[in-house]
Amino acid sequence: MTDRIRTLLLTAIALTGLDLTISAQAQQDSMSFFVTSVGKGNGADLGGLAGADAHCQALAQAAGSTKTNWHAYLSTTEPGGAAGVNARDRIGKGPWQNAKGVVVAKSVEDLHSDSNNINKQTALTEKGETVSGRGDPVNMHDILTGSDPQGLYSTAGSDTTCGNWTKT
Repeated sequence: MTDRIRTLLLTAIALTGLDLTISAQAQQDSMSFFVTSVGKGNGADLGGLAGADAHCQALAQAAGSTKTNWHAYLSTTEPGGAAGVNARDRIGKGPWQNAKGVVVAKSVEDLHSDSNNINKQTALTEKGETVSGRGDPVNMHDILTGSDPQGLYSTAGSDTTCGNWTKT
């Protein structure tokens, strides 16, 4: 699997439909995918899935999105490592557009394949900015999802979700 999927931290994906539009504000309204521009300030303690979703909602609203159903691309596990919540099951069916109106994936299957359109130029923040990462002079973004490349909870061992997003 490519590094493109692995570069999703709090990649938020809306469960609402898309409108293909031209103006910048209309593009923000059709945005259904972004990489967060800033964390909550407490490492991986996002307040669980509900806190992560609320963080994505607040960032999207501040950027001008009128959508109200944002979900962080995060998986969880149950005690003992049993199956929890899969990121891919939280995000709807697609398609997904970035803040500039570019379609990054057409479906869940496309999102988790080598044919998705997620790369440095399209994995933008909610503000439409490029994410500074590997290969840049300063890497400003750590990527954690608790998921494997197919968007399923990680079975890599130990705690891959930082206590289901409640520990730093």
